[in-house]
Amino acid sequence: MTAHYLFVYGTLLQNAENEMSAFLKAHATVISKGYFIGQLYKISWFPGAILSNDQTQKVYGTLVKLTKNVFEVLDDYEDFKPNNPSKSLFIRQKVTVFAKNNRVYNAWVYLYNQNVNPQNRIVSGDFLKDA
Repeated sequence: MTAHYLFVYGTLLQNAENEMSAFLKAHATVISKGYFIGQLYKISWFPGAILSNDQTQKVYGTLVKLTKNVFEVLDDYEDFKPNNPSKSLFIRQKVTVFAKNNRVYNAWVYLYNQNVNPQNRIVSGDFLKDA
């Protein structure tokens, strides 16, 4: 299997302590904490991130390397419809991740695919810190 990297910033974080974070923990190896250039929003009980062109806006999380291909399960959890992205709650896209191990990775991330309310922005970019 080709190495697949996934950047998680919300309910899939290992310390989010839910069924899906436990599932991912069983099928991935933590590489490093890090960030990508974007904005984070509180959507409901979960966050959503969008990309940004402002280098000072960062979404913090954890980079993992998948030990098996679990995208079908994760896509379903994130309501990503690969055959109909416009109807998806999140879309899976590759982004540049800046890792704390001083490396840069091209990793998958689930980006929010709906309109966001600017008042619900998590300015710190860290979901669990502000949860």
